[in-house]
Amino acid sequence: MPEAPLVSSMIAMTPQNPHNLTGMVQKAVKICAERYFDGDIPLTISAIKGGNSQVCDLFLESISHQIARYLGEMDKNIKAIYRYDVEYEPILPEEPTEKMWQGVINLVAWVERKSAALGMLIDTLEKAILESQNEFRQNQREEPLFYIDVQQVDDKDVLSKKGLGIVASSDLLRSTQLWIRETVTPPERIYTSREFSVEYLRLRKETDLELAPENRIIQEALEIERLPLLERSAQHHRLTELKVAIIRRVISDQLNYINIAKKWFTAEDLQEIFQRRIGSGKIGGKSAGMLLAYRILCELADDELKTSLTIPESYYIGSDMIYIFMAMNGLMRWNRQKYKSEEVIRAEYPRIVEEFQRGVFPPEFIEQLIEILESIGKKPLIVRSSSQLEDNFGTSFAGKYDSFFCPNQGTLEENVKALTLAISRTYASTLKPEALLYRRQKGLQDYDEKMAILIQVVQGNELDGYYFPHAAGVAFSRNIYRWSPQIRREDGFVRLVWGLGTRAVERVGNDYPRLVALSHPTLLPDDSTEAIRYYSQKYIDLLDLKENTLKTLPAQAVLNPKDPVLPLIAQLESDGFFTSLRMRLGQQDMPSLCITFYEFLNRTPFARLMRQLLHHLEENYHSAVDVEFTVEILGPREAVPSIKISLLQCRPQSYLVPEHLVQLPEAIPEKDLIFSTHFIVPQGYLKDIRYVLYVRPDQYFRLASLEERSSVGKVISKLNHCLEKKSYICIGPGRWGSVNPDLGIFVSYADIHNAGALVELSGKDIGLAPEPSLGTHFFQDLMEAQIYPLAIQLDDANNFFNEDFFHRSPNAIGKFLQVSEPLAACVRLIDVQAYRPGYTLDLVMDDEAGKAVAYLRKAAES
Repeated sequence: MPEAPLVSSMIAMTPQNPHNLTGMVQKAVKICAERYFDGDIPLTISAIKGGNSQVCDLFLESISHQIARYLGEMDKNIKAIYRYDVEYEPILPEEPTEKMWQGVINLVAWVERKSAALGMLIDTLEKAILESQNEFRQNQREEPLFYIDVQQVDDKDVLSKKGLGIVASSDLLRSTQLWIRETVTPPERIYTSREFSVEYLRLRKETDLELAPENRIIQEALEIERLPLLERSAQHHRLTELKVAIIRRVISDQLNYINIAKKWFTAEDLQEIFQRRIGSGKIGGKSAGMLLAYRILCELADDELKTSLTIPESYYIGSDMIYIFMAMNGLMRWNRQKYKSEEVIRAEYPRIVEEFQRGVFPPEFIEQLIEILESIGKKPLIVRSSSQLEDNFGTSFAGKYDSFFCPNQGTLEENVKALTLAISRTYASTLKPEALLYRRQKGLQDYDEKMAILIQVVQGNELDGYYFPHAAGVAFSRNIYRWSPQIRREDGFVRLVWGLGTRAVERVGNDYPRLVALSHPTLLPDDSTEAIRYYSQKYIDLLDLKENTLKTLPAQAVLNPKDPVLPLIAQLESDGFFTSLRMRLGQQDMPSLCITFYEFLNRTPFARLMRQLLHHLEENYHSAVDVEFTVEILGPREAVPSIKISLLQCRPQSYLVPEHLVQLPEAIPEKDLIFSTHFIVPQGYLKDIRYVLYVRPDQYFRLASLEERSSVGKVISKLNHCLEKKSYICIGPGRWGSVNPDLGIFVSYADIHNAGALVELSGKDIGLAPEPSLGTHFFQDLMEAQIYPLAIQLDDANNFFNEDFFHRSPNAIGKFLQVSEPLAACVRLIDVQAYRPGYTLDLVMDDEAGKAVAYLRKAAES
């Protein structure tokens, strides 16, 4: 089959196809054979593997000169190439064993300026050199003959003798000039002494893990791990040092993460991660969390959970690649966005997206993507953000960056184009207003937040040309909201959906996930037939393989009576009751189906396994956690179907930490009561609330245009910046945070971060019925900011809402902002002291009693 034109042109653009680098190794072997063995190639290779010092020295010298010439010709920025020797301390068992010789070539490129593009070329060269040795290895388990590591130094490094800048001008380091550009004046001294000074050896040991190539660090760690137990125990501290070094350089430099990861990752784990990394730099927080969680569970879980657990086939684009991409495409100027005003950040982002989408990637990077696509075939992919700070302790960055599905059903050329576009768009999301403003609020504005990329095969099954998992969702080890006293907080909570998990983590439309309290998995928040149907999932997100795109479809259009999984996820409504499916259904029965997951929760081990999974992770993270996952149902017709849980993500769970535990007041005069609610209440207390920011439902829905409704969020954002932290609460209709202003008020974390609570109103002609939003990205923001979420169903007679306070109090918005008359009628800022001088507002929330009350209290009272 001929190559697609785009693909072949990309390969042709590569300066030298890395696979042709085999010629360097063949030439070096031939030189050694002619000098020492009368041209006998097999004998020469045996001598090299056996560690014959003369042959090995000549072999590495030849390779070094070839690589130096190659780099010098490829990059005009290079002034000279040097080779230096490093003394590695091998870890050997007491009894000598047969071990193939391995060499290392350490090179320094003296450049006019350090270049990300050269870094990418070097990285590709290093990997290609490893591949080029395959024909000299008897099997894939046999180690390569040698490794290379190339570092860059510039004039400043050389003149100041900083780091490896001493290579060109120091007698402390054994170095040799391999290549120099004709127009460059060589330095005054080039030392080729074969002696190391005592001072250099001491310095070398101190800086070894900073200068040593990552693959050498991993190799030393592997050597220690393969030692007999007694010898390995004696090297425990060195092994820990090596693992920390590679975790910090390849995975994450976050100390909270490293403190946990160093106990669990083995050198073999780190080697596998390193081998799946594309480019250089760290693989980012999302990848880091998934890999650590899976490693912990593989060690601690019982046999049933181990056999039921997996992670998707994954590849990691290192965080340095984003700067290479930006430098190649003239995009580096956008790095200063984080210091601009909010208005400018929001106004310029569409242009940023356009420019990033037009960007191109290095040919060698494209070739690696082609290899991935050829390896996985037609399996759908997802390109996920994995920034340095993402999924960290205290900063989840939930939903701040973008991820994109690639159905991957086109030609190779089309699939490459879609994949690179998804990567460039994910890079652009590093500069999203929501992300930059979130960093500003968290004091992380100056952090060098380089975006890594996680490429994963999408977990799912095909049904009538559609591709999606049987179930997906997000699970929490701590159940913050309980709709029944019998629910145990410590057993956790799940938001479960049919199809792709996007609907589980976002507030979307008039739709609801299945809420699962893992202590009582079949217990629903409301057991009436009408409520069960109302709060059920109505739409499904899936990949249309025929049209090669992501779609949202009505669930009824996808439910299939021939699907063996159907009886586990849906029930039939008949005569006012829901019953499980016990007989073959016809197409006429489809409208009566409702997605409840009842039999899935009742018959499979999902709830039990998820409880165990969350318990192990919380115990070893030393923190509550949340995980994203998909589920495949195996043997759906069996009495007890088995399942396969794919772990997609794990991060510390953000949760409310009440500063005070206050009991509900026994009796509150009605004139002092502002509101009360019984809808899934957290535990907490807010006192001395000065302002109530109230959006009048009738006035909000009277706003005629989408633009006018969107402007309400902008007014709220401005007020938020005017008011002191925790001095006010927000109350208004519908689902706050929804991207659809017809469903509720569109605000982000940055717009309300100073609020103490967010109260959503619902009722006839007011807005959607409240949704317990635990697990959505918006909810994660509220938890991190310690903003209490509440909801009031105004049609519920058990709740109370003081309309006199909300509708007749003076509007204080004019003290802070000048707004149009329609917006002033819609957005009311109520000053509690103006309503009743000398009083303040308190909000008490008691999850045991399932009630929250807001009431007026004399300011002088304690």
